[in-house]
Amino acid sequence: MTTLMVSVLAFVSGIKDRLESEKGATATEYSLLIAFVAFAIMGGAIVFGDALSDWFSALGDEIAGWAVAP
Repeated sequence: MTTLMVSVLAFVSGIKDRLESEKGATATEYSLLIAFVAFAIMGGAIVFGDALSDWFSALGDEIAGWAVAP
């Protein structure tokens, strides 16, 4: 009788493991990944923001000097 009980418990345990969902863990991992990407974008904007703004301003001034005569 105990062998049968152990077999049934092992079977139920295997079914339970297959039915458990990992969607919560996956959502947590993706949310952490998105947070790290957002922090990286903010850090890049802080570090390179002024340099990019100056570069685009200089480029705009250069292009404005290319006036095409009609």
